Amino acid sequence: MSCVSVPKILMPKPGVDLYKWAVVACDQYTSQPEYWDETDRIVGNSPSTLRITLPEVFLETSDVDARTNEINNTMKQYLSDGILTELPAGFILTERFSGGATPRRGLVAAIDLECYEYTAGSRSLVRPTEKTVVERIPPRLEIRKHASIEVPHIMLLIDDPDRTIIEPMFEKTAELEQIYNTDLMQNGGHINGWFIPEGKQTDHLISAMDALNDRETFNQKYRLTEDLPLLPFAVGDGNHSMATAKAYWEDVKKHLTPEEQATHPARFALCEIVNIHDESLMIEPIHRVMFHVDPDDLLSAAKEFYAANGSTCEISLSENTHAYIPSQQETSHTVGICFGNKTGMLTVKNPKWGIALGTLQAFLDTYMEQHPHAKIDYIHGTDVVNALGRAADNMGFFLPNIEKNDLFRGVIIDGVLPRKTFSMGEAHEKRYYMESKMIVK
Repeated sequence: MSCVSVPKILMPKPGVDLYKWAVVACDQYTSQPEYWDETDRIVGNSPSTLRITLPEVFLETSDVDARTNEINNTMKQYLSDGILTELPAGFILTERFSGGATPRRGLVAAIDLECYEYTAGSRSLVRPTEKTVVERIPPRLEIRKHASIEVPHIMLLIDDPDRTIIEPMFEKTAELEQIYNTDLMQNGGHINGWFIPEGKQTDHLISAMDALNDRETFNQKYRLTEDLPLLPFAVGDGNHSMATAKAYWEDVKKHLTPEEQATHPARFALCEIVNIHDESLMIEPIHRVMFHVDPDDLLSAAKEFYAANGSTCEISLSENTHAYIPSQQETSHTVGICFGNKTGMLTVKNPKWGIALGTLQAFLDTYMEQHPHAKIDYIHGTDVVNALGRAADNMGFFLPNIEKNDLFRGVIIDGVLPRKTFSMGEAHEKRYYMESKMIVK
């Protein structure tokens, strides 16, 4: 069974202003209501995905029920008025320019939710990269269970270092119908999309993605000595949206016969499939700062923790105030550390975790359980870590850059990566809502 399905995608009818139609993912700018106020001003009375999604900045407001009802009514109106029209079955090849040197190139397709699990220890072919916070699902599920369509911002990653699947399709765009070509509001850049009708080309793409499941190639790619669960697809962005779609499908399918389950639209989630080796994707580590700790005690506890887990922990320190950024290594994991006027390295040899952050976070989680007063924060900039980590009773940790292959390897070996492992682009670079799909019969 293939995880990839050819959907019938809904697009706005000709004449709809796509600049006003496409709005950034609802989980962005959650502390900036002024961003959404400006988006509302730009959209005005025009058809827009702003009217059929709920920005999470409003998720806990007193009028959330009224907003949800209005969203569901607007979905029905857009369908009945013909503002949204269904294309024939097919994929959409998409190209997004958002200010970097190269565009992000992806493929909008449907994923069979029977291939996806978000629970800990999942062996499914589609898995999250980071832990799913199940408490975030119910409010999203409340919106989805009354909706007629989905408007997704899920980005699904494949690991195709030789760029053999998606990228060659861009040599054939002259043969395809271009269905959108528009600037995006609020510093979103520009986006193009071409329709790939169901047929030989979609069959080829599905076969190429299915080939990611070849066991011999898989084990060699990730340096595996045992047959760990295959992972052709990893959710890079929008995992809680995908988890909500899964929860909704699990509820819907209880009331369906096996024959009805096979083709029900709620079984398939629309997403953008992107090669993790796409040059536009910048995978950046998120560093750590610990607060209310005794650094000497913490380092002593680290040695004991790693020894108990079959590893050796070595610590080297010097008196300087420059950040040390380590490199990722295969046989040992090193993180930079700083506190007071000390800078150094914490190296774990023979680690049982897949990447350096997994090795570090396993210890920090245990330490915080044993020291309830200790707190942690997740920091993007090394300069901020260097400043905060040197304050009294604090300690900073600098993570190495994450190799793109190692992101998949970390999920394969560790199950999921720790929370706040990496960032993938700034807020304005996140997916804008454009395509949609029916989820009810």
